[in-house]
Amino acid sequence: MRLILMGPPGSGKGTQAERLVGILGIPHISTGDMFRKAIDEETELGLEAKEYISSGGLVPDEVTIGIVKDRLGESDCNNGFLLDGFPRTAAQAEALDGILEDLRVGLDAVINIQVSEGELLKRLTGRRICRGCGTSYHMVYNPSKQGDRCDKCQGELFQRKDDTEETILSRLDVYNQQTKPLIQYYEKQEIIQHVDGNQGIEEVFSEINWGLGRDQQ
Repeated sequence: MRLILMGPPGSGKGTQAERLVGILGIPHISTGDMFRKAIDEETELGLEAKEYISSGGLVPDEVTIGIVKDRLGESDCNNGFLLDGFPRTAAQAEALDGILEDLRVGLDAVINIQVSEGELLKRLTGRRICRGCGTSYHMVYNPSKQGDRCDKCQGELFQRKDDTEETILSRLDVYNQQTKPLIQYYEKQEIIQHVDGNQGIEEVFSEINWGLGRDQQ
């Protein structure tokens, strides 16, 4: 099965991706994973991407698309894959269509996990990290029994700079600007599945499986 998983920061994509690849037996391919693999293997495109990443710049579309093409051509993708973080724009989606056409395969579905802005803010602004051991907590969903201290090592819990409301709203704004045309692109192809991500993990997973025509396992 060949899938794309979409969703804003805090939508639970990582959790659902891990479960999906487990039952489907396909690789979970994220943009970060592809970059790291290409850089580690010192491919031509990987070395080019490394230059942009090292200087703090954005990797150009043509480099990203080239790395995606190389990754999807590897043998572990023969029976399918789950793409996460690519495509991010309609232009990248068009390029992916070309890659898949060259590989003589097609997408089975695009899964779009939708979560309200209020719920995303509650999820992301409530996250706290231990300075000592790095354990992650959540003030609502997974609080420490000791308030502002870690249950494991007694370390101080803190909020990361990218978990503040101002930063999160900025990230969501960028996501919405990039994603709206992408959603429309796949709606025209009639392969997108919208999932209510405001639900619990099990309910979201069940809805995804139902949309894929699978019984939950």
